Amino acid sequence: MLQSERISDACEQLGLSAVPTVWSVVAKQILDKEGSYGDFVEQLLAEELTAKMQRKVTTLLRFAGLPAIKTLEQYDFNFASGTPKAQLTELAGLSFIERCENVVLLGPSGTGKTHLGIALGYRALMAGIKVRFITTADLMLQLSIASKQGKLKAYLQRSVMASKLLIIDEIGYLPFGREEANLFFNVIAKRYERGSVLLTSNLVFSQWATAFANDATLTAAMLDRLLHHCHVIQIRGESYRLKDKKKIGIAPVMSEILEAGGQI
Repeated sequence: MLQSERISDACEQLGLSAVPTVWSVVAKQILDKEGSYGDFVEQLLAEELTAKMQRKVTTLLRFAGLPAIKTLEQYDFNFASGTPKAQLTELAGLSFIERCENVVLLGPSGTGKTHLGIALGYRALMAGIKVRFITTADLMLQLSIASKQGKLKAYLQRSVMASKLLIIDEIGYLPFGREEANLFFNVIAKRYERGSVLLTSNLVFSQWATAFANDATLTAAMLDRLLHHCHVIQIRGESYRLKDKKKIGIAPVMSEILEAGGQI
């Protein structure tokens, strides 16, 4: 067996995926720089650690279910002048996740709540933190199916509690029935002080009961848990998606449709 084959075989047994392909290149680089054996080992281990982190991020991205890759740097704070940049920059440090604190992004449709939620989730992923993104509609569908099949406990453990940051998008766009409201309360209660939740909503808190089967008691109990350790981001401004429509005179009409709860 050739030396390269022996090295590859040993690396496979040790679970080292990068070393077999990079060791010869690293060796040449170190020799060209007249580096030491220690330099060679250090650089080789650095390559392996980088490859390991890349594999971890790929796995985390697959689990997260982000609908797209968005970053804070891509967000147009100049247009969205009503967005508290300093508060979001502080959250981007991710310490709120370690403290199991929540984030609620409130604001009109089109102001970038989903973008910001995804951006914070992506920032967490790149730091090696497990994240899960799901729309409210999909979450309720999956919860209802699991409940009817007698698998609610398993679903909560596998999908709701498995991540350190759970992002739930679009609270309030569709009203819940009583059973759905109870299931959603279960999600918030399960994660209370055990994992961070990031929610986006176009409703102010005083309107949340209308989305939760008009159950003021349940809504109050849920908000009590959600807001106990929470950063509330209030976004004000016009729809980014409609900004170009103003040029052709249809933005006012579309805004009226949105305010009336219609679809465009």
